[in-house]
Amino acid sequence: MERKIYWGVAALIVVIYIADFFVPHSDKEANLLPWHIEHPTANSTRVFGVTFNESNLNEAEQTFRSDAKVSMFRSPQGKLSTEAYFDEVTLNGLKAKIVVTLAVPDAEMKAMLERSVRAQGVGSGRQITLTSEDVAEARRLPISSLTYMPSVHLEEVDLTQRFGTPTQRIKETNSGVMHWLYAQHGLDITLDGAAKPILQYVAPADFSALTAPLIATGKVLD
Repeated sequence: MERKIYWGVAALIVVIYIADFFVPHSDKEANLLPWHIEHPTANSTRVFGVTFNESNLNEAEQTFRSDAKVSMFRSPQGKLSTEAYFDEVTLNGLKAKIVVTLAVPDAEMKAMLERSVRAQGVGSGRQITLTSEDVAEARRLPISSLTYMPSVHLEEVDLTQRFGTPTQRIKETNSGVMHWLYAQHGLDITLDGAAKPILQYVAPADFSALTAPLIATGKVLD
């Protein structure tokens, strides 16, 4: 009996949480919802109060009311990127993890790498710890992309209700992972079965660079 009560309460909490994800919010709160995507200009995108290639990490930390961990990463192919990770952000009562990529010029990225403190393996790549001075400088640089990972699973019908029909769908050949692409918003929603969706946003002008690898290796469904 106790176990039935426990799982009943847990199920109710999940239902309430998902319902809150879709209920109307005030105008101010609506600006910080994942489907509230603005375009200040034809080639720019603003979501969660972040305007890509304009807003910096300091500004995002103030909006999210959370401090991010800044690190550099080197892919197995040797490509460098500087990212900031928010372990938990709560916007309108909705919890999520957020990762932003910072627009660091290549020359500065290499200089940061030379000054870095240490490196360790992460998956098949390397995570590089930057100096405190370089972390402070990174916080003043523009954000080029944002990845939003909600803490609840959302069904495809729910995503369609909020984001509309994708302009294109691509299925990864090897993994079967599905990508819903919204070119007009610079948005890629990754769907992997029962796993929680991952939403990646970039400026529309940068969208082709994001989707080119998917188109080259995946199967375009429409």
